[in-house]
Amino acid sequence: MKKLSIFIFFTIFNLGSFYKVIAQNLPNIVIYLADDQSQADGSVYGAKILKTPTADKLAKAGITFNNAFVASPSCAPSRGAFLTGLMPAKNGAECNHTYPSPSKLVLTENLQKAGYQILSFGKVAHGSMNEEMGKDGRFDYQSSPKVDLYKNVTEYFDANNTKGPICLMVGDRRPHVPWTTNNIYNPNELTLPPSFIDTKSTRQHWAQYYSDITGMDDEMGKVYKLAQKKFGDNFIFIYTADHGAQWPFHKWNLYDKGIKVPMIAVWPKHIKPNTRTDAMVSWIDILPTLLDITNSEIPKEIDGKSFKNVLEGKADKHRDLIFTTHTGDQTKNVYPIRSVRDTQFKFILNLRPNTYHSNHSDILRRPNSDGYWDSWDKKAEKDPRAAAIIQKYYVRPAEEFYDLANDPDEQVNLIFSEKHQQKIKAMRLLLDDWLKEQADNKDVYTMPYPINGPKPHDIYKTKNSH
Repeated sequence: MKKLSIFIFFTIFNLGSFYKVIAQNLPNIVIYLADDQSQADGSVYGAKILKTPTADKLAKAGITFNNAFVASPSCAPSRGAFLTGLMPAKNGAECNHTYPSPSKLVLTENLQKAGYQILSFGKVAHGSMNEEMGKDGRFDYQSSPKVDLYKNVTEYFDANNTKGPICLMVGDRRPHVPWTTNNIYNPNELTLPPSFIDTKSTRQHWAQYYSDITGMDDEMGKVYKLAQKKFGDNFIFIYTADHGAQWPFHKWNLYDKGIKVPMIAVWPKHIKPNTRTDAMVSWIDILPTLLDITNSEIPKEIDGKSFKNVLEGKADKHRDLIFTTHTGDQTKNVYPIRSVRDTQFKFILNLRPNTYHSNHSDILRRPNSDGYWDSWDKKAEKDPRAAAIIQKYYVRPAEEFYDLANDPDEQVNLIFSEKHQQKIKAMRLLLDDWLKEQADNKDVYTMPYPINGPKPHDIYKTKNSH
């Protein structure tokens, strides 16, 4: 009996040592999140003048995703999907400032089970989701314009004897509005997206947005160097953004400027340097990918699926279809949209086409955020093209269909094109079937603004003029 007890003791002791060895060999994880950055707005993706040297460095060291998409183009639903691997209708965070059930936030929980210490700095989660992020290790939420993420991360490592493996998540608030007033770009040298109205104010704000991207990129470079110093080659570094920028036809929209984001991954000895992939991936796929890499349990019921094979160069495809949803952002944006996209075409369903599309930017018109809107209205008084852009912004058809290969900026709606009717019908059915599978009720949670009434900005002005 004594020998059996000794055997059991040493077996348990050895198993514990075995699992510690496994944990020590697992890669450390560093995730750097930008806030409100469209994919096109980075030098890696072809933006001219804009300087993002850290992103360039990451691209040379790892793999760049040409087709990375979020689940929803607003902060809370996007981050909720990232942390759960579930689309908004399934995880419960459909509108902005709504949150998934804590029981569904499995990223931190499953990594902890694998032995990871979770460290979260800045805006990684959103609102009440941050409680989950702070259960283990350091949690630090920053939303003010002052950014000192690198300093806080460094001070934490200096003051604590952290033992691996570590999952370090850093959420930079940039380039979320308000944008910096420390402008480093000449507004007249920048190229504006075709959906914009070219005014002096637009260019000034666009230059400020670019300046914040460069500031974010610089901060990310410091964190990347810290990861190299602390972890050597034993880490995976992922840079991405929660959705597109806060500009018209970007954030709160299902056009690619709203849902297509930068994503670059570096994983020494696993990812071939200086590679690009056209594989379509979604933010719901990040969670199962990290769990796959760390030999953690991957929940069977999630919507996401691992793209580890893409990272390692063993596959050049991942998804055939990308589904995205947007439901609204309290009273500022009440315009639910659903879409399905393949490698060439996109079908968009606007659930309330008889109401105004609107959001914070055209309603509030704040300095260093969206103050350019007044110049748009003024120019539209005499410029038919400007007037048409504003009309297109406010009033949308029930359905939209775009040939992304020939019209990447989604300027020409082909919904009535005879040539494309068969494809439109097929994608309409795909989206309808998917919405049923998701149990998406296409709900509207706030009263919409009917197009036969005043515009939301006029309502806001009247309400706040007293």
